[in-house]
Amino acid sequence: MKLVPAVLAGMAVLSLAAAAPAADSNLLIITIDTLRTDRLSCYRRDLVRTPAIDALAARGVLFERAFAHCPTTLPSHTNIMTGMTPPSHGVHENSKSKVPGGSLTIAEYLKTQGYATAAFVGAFPLNSRFGLGQGFDVYDDRLPYKPANLGTFSERKAQDVVAAAMAWFSGQKGKWFCWIHLWDPHAPYAPPEPFLTEYRDDPYSGEAAYVDAQLSVLFGMLQDSQLAERTLVVLTADHGESLGEHGEMTHSYFAYNSTIHVPLIIAGPGVRPLRVTGTVGHIDIFPTACELLGIAPPKTLQGRSLVAPMKGRPLDERPVYFESLEPYLNERCAPLRGFIDRRTKYMDSPVPEVYDMARDFQETENLAGKSDLGPLKKKLDRLMKSLSSSIAPEEPKVVDRQALERLRSLGYVTSPITQVKSSYGVEDDLKSFLPYQQKLEQAILLLDKGGLEESARKMTALTKEKATFVPAFIYLSQVLQDQGRYAESVQTLEDGLRANPGDYALISGLGTALVRTRQWDRAVEILQKALGVIDYDPDVWSNLGISYMMKQEYPQALESLEKAISLDPGFVLAVANVGAVRQAMYFNRGRQPEDLSLSLDYFRRALAVDPTFDLAWRGLGVSCWTAGRDDEAIAAWEKAVALSPGDDFSIYHLGILYLNRGDKSRALQNFEKYVEIKGDKISREEKGRLDALIELCKR
Repeated sequence: MKLVPAVLAGMAVLSLAAAAPAADSNLLIITIDTLRTDRLSCYRRDLVRTPAIDALAARGVLFERAFAHCPTTLPSHTNIMTGMTPPSHGVHENSKSKVPGGSLTIAEYLKTQGYATAAFVGAFPLNSRFGLGQGFDVYDDRLPYKPANLGTFSERKAQDVVAAAMAWFSGQKGKWFCWIHLWDPHAPYAPPEPFLTEYRDDPYSGEAAYVDAQLSVLFGMLQDSQLAERTLVVLTADHGESLGEHGEMTHSYFAYNSTIHVPLIIAGPGVRPLRVTGTVGHIDIFPTACELLGIAPPKTLQGRSLVAPMKGRPLDERPVYFESLEPYLNERCAPLRGFIDRRTKYMDSPVPEVYDMARDFQETENLAGKSDLGPLKKKLDRLMKSLSSSIAPEEPKVVDRQALERLRSLGYVTSPITQVKSSYGVEDDLKSFLPYQQKLEQAILLLDKGGLEESARKMTALTKEKATFVPAFIYLSQVLQDQGRYAESVQTLEDGLRANPGDYALISGLGTALVRTRQWDRAVEILQKALGVIDYDPDVWSNLGISYMMKQEYPQALESLEKAISLDPGFVLAVANVGAVRQAMYFNRGRQPEDLSLSLDYFRRALAVDPTFDLAWRGLGVSCWTAGRDDEAIAAWEKAVALSPGDDFSIYHLGILYLNRGDKSRALQNFEKYVEIKGDKISREEKGRLDALIELCKR
């Protein structure tokens, strides 16, 4: 990674007096997911052109040595938003962590200072169910109910996130805080045109260029509306991307600089152009923003304000803690923790690593064999102990039970989710596990290219080669489900559980697979077992609700689904399924008008969050037709078919409705389309009925 030349001295290279902070300034934090520093031309000029971000850097402070404390999305954003590290807040990975209710977020704090607050996020790992919505008046995580591609997260493009954010703050009368999260550089790399063509050999760089183009629209709007002069802008990335460096294709595995070195740019009122070369971390953003806004930061924060070096004064260098615990928590590897202190980077693992950051920023020469590791290990232990001793907030908050399961001494997780070994050897080191991780990533990359069969073969081989490598079983199960091989998907998870008893991801995944295979009784049994491990996973509650609905145990179904919604108010599948339960209750429990009315309400609630949810349109069509609202039923089913052209249910019922209205032409089109879709799956009895309907249309 080529950097703009700098000296590790903790001093600013261009010293200009900073203006005083403007009264009632707004705060805009922009986090760009998975963005390396070298994909911004203000850091490195020969790979990508990013004029909008360059212009921001030209009028603000650019930090050359800013670091994330984690190479994973949810924990990294938690660090930014709380000004605390994982040993304190307990969020170490994406899938099972939840920000504790006792954490004080920057949104909560600024609300006490009279700020309106809003967040607009681009992907599922920052869904409100994970707790980062604390303190936001608006937390816009409206995403498609399912991802566009297998093995990826639900997401929305930068253009849509930026548009939603601009619509919000353009309507604000007073001061505001807005957080915008842009997911696009995350794999798979698929920038829209013209960036796809321009960067055909490097689509990751094309994603960075696309994001910059969308930020140009945002910054232009701020300028045109005269908001720029009173808006403090902080731009960073949650982490970087390895792109093959050190054998890692993406991120969340190692903690080399390719994934934890991040851009950090601050511009706005009270800020003058500057480049700062000292080592800083994400937890420093919260206190820095407070000082620049003229607000005393909370005393509980673990970061420190960077305003002094932003004014050209020496930086008070402190060790920056980092960790990569996703493999430890989900793949049974040894934990990886470390620190950066001036020119020294130390990584504690069964095979420790030491690097000289001044002459070897790319970490090509491990100096552990030439170093006295004892003092470094003791320094890390002291650092972790100090970070684990979280100070009680000034105003007491209740920390929920599940959060407490993740907080503890020296950062070690003691949750029942994790199978923690008493000791780790060389065989447990991430570098020893790397061949398995690489095989998994290669299989996932095949999915991006549509190679389902080959991907399944590679993952099957990996499960046999390394039976304790849980992600291989999870991904293989998903691939088999996508191929319609549901029985094999269930068997894969059963095999995984035999090799890894008690693993939560496998238990909950098995419950989901059993729902897909309509094994309702067993699904209830397994899902309840999963809830015995974690009782705050909305997906498990939702699947339990579906199982109860299919067993016609409606009170239990409603209770489970409402629990899912309480954990994630924007969970459109759970919301729509409450509509489905009420619809089933109407038909099977005495046709109570209240049930029909509630089914309509819940389907509409789901569609208000995600208008692309085809199943909700289908369900709404049924309820509208039942309520005698034929026009609305037709509109709903037409929408369902537009979103899912193979929706034979909606197509058939559109034919019936059009025929009832005397529109034989449209009725015929739908019946013929139904026959085409169903093919040889149509029974003799059904074919006779359809032939009669088609004949009726032709008269």
